[in-house]
Amino acid sequence: SPWEPVLLLLSPPAFSTSCARCAKDRRLRQKRAISERQLTRYFVDQRKVRVVGGQGGDGGQSFHSEPRKVFGGPDGGNGGDGGHVIFKADQQIKSLSSVFRFYQGFHGERGGSKNCYGANGAHMYVKVPVGTLVKENGEVVADLTHHGEEYIAAYGGAGGRGNRFFLSNENRAPKLFTPGEPGQERVLHLELKTTAHAGLVGFPNAGKSSLLRAISRAKPAVAAYPFTTLNPHVGIVHYQDYEQVAVADIPGLIKGAHQNRGLGMAFLKHIERCRFLLYVLDLSVPQPWSQLQDLKYELEAYEKGLSERPCVVIGNKVDFAQSRINLPLLREQVAERVIALSALTGDNLEELLLHLRELYDTYVKTEQSQGQSPVKW
Repeated sequence: SPWEPVLLLLSPPAFSTSCARCAKDRRLRQKRAISERQLTRYFVDQRKVRVVGGQGGDGGQSFHSEPRKVFGGPDGGNGGDGGHVIFKADQQIKSLSSVFRFYQGFHGERGGSKNCYGANGAHMYVKVPVGTLVKENGEVVADLTHHGEEYIAAYGGAGGRGNRFFLSNENRAPKLFTPGEPGQERVLHLELKTTAHAGLVGFPNAGKSSLLRAISRAKPAVAAYPFTTLNPHVGIVHYQDYEQVAVADIPGLIKGAHQNRGLGMAFLKHIERCRFLLYVLDLSVPQPWSQLQDLKYELEAYEKGLSERPCVVIGNKVDFAQSRINLPLLREQVAERVIALSALTGDNLEELLLHLRELYDTYVKTEQSQGQSPVKW
């Protein structure tokens, strides 16, 4: 028909897979995949926080106004006090990653007429994990060790005085009022005292991150180069009776770590807070027992008695041929219990999980016998 070319021009163009613009639109509609590195959540145990209390409200300036009452006098109320910034220990919070760098309390309101006081500013509550140390200029000012314990980090400023406050026999119509005081400002360092029950201790590329992936849902980075783990990770091992054991992946240590070499002494503090240690050795290298001697030396040089904590030696990478040769030699040289496994293939992980539970139960009984409450996750 004569109208067929016109209808074809008015109709929308058909979808074409060869069109570059259509193909681009189709790609944009797809959900963008998030890499595993972006999904990784690091365990944060230190945070520098600047806290400022809320500013107090200004005092009011007004005079009473009422029919047939000409000289009613001043009736400006005082301003409200500024809100505090308060750190509150919460057992549901396990890391300082949710703590921001800056907090400020809410300001107080200005005083009103008719002797109305301004409302006080609300307090700013910051939830921190149980066991958080609050330091100022290197000195400990608070140790939040119990659930619900609070520490006022920054006080709010006092509210100003209204002109009603300055009424006297000498001055029957004062116009003077004072502004609110600024809140307290401090720079505090938060340090988490308790990180995990067990700590994975070993040299770089010993397989600590792979082992933590195998026994928990944590996703630390794994690669074939040293110092892959630059931040500590904490994985939770779940048991059938709903007990949870926290295992920390400590970044790899090197010789001289107690002298602040490598990643320094910051990560030795993680080992200091663990209740028992898991030494991870690479069985595929020559003389793997020398790794254990070097690790214990670094721990003992950092803090005396740290290497004597309850521990177990894990011989990783048992799937290699050289590892099977070194395994009996390692058991002859080491007095501690040796568990040979492969974090890559999952061989003999059950023995590690059972022994990990034994160490945890021993720790709980020891804490309860001393009248202390064990750390629960």
